[in-house]
Amino acid sequence: MISASMTAALEPVYREQLMRLAREVSFEAGTRLFEEGRRADRFWIVRTGTVALHLHVPGRRPAVIESLGNGELVGWSWHFPPHLWHLGAEAVSPVRAWEFDAEAVRAMCAADPELGRAVAVWVGRVIAQRLHATRIRLLDLYAPYGSGGLT
Repeated sequence: MISASMTAALEPVYREQLMRLAREVSFEAGTRLFEEGRRADRFWIVRTGTVALHLHVPGRRPAVIESLGNGELVGWSWHFPPHLWHLGAEAVSPVRAWEFDAEAVRAMCAADPELGRAVAVWVGRVIAQRLHATRIRLLDLYAPYGSGGLT
């Protein structure tokens, strides 16, 4: 599978442009970064630590879909209207990350169509990976044994 990390997905010139908007943040273990259905106004690139993505399942505990670490994008919902989170996220361990203001990044992408295309392709790769991970995890949790095999 093609890596969806920012360093693998974006050319250095585009990474440099985005990093001008980054600010360093940290989260203690157990900190909720965002909740499913709420406004998506920022995103993060993990530097250290682990963030778990959760999917709300009515009548059950949230299902952990994927754990994200160094270099990985946390959050893609900021990129597409209506800018609402599709999953929830929580720091599993202490996390250091780069935080980006979604509105500022969208404005930068609108002003530079090549950057905008590169970011859209990167975010698209992340979405494809998250959809695959979600499918596999939900089959693991809820499908009858053996029904999740790929043919």
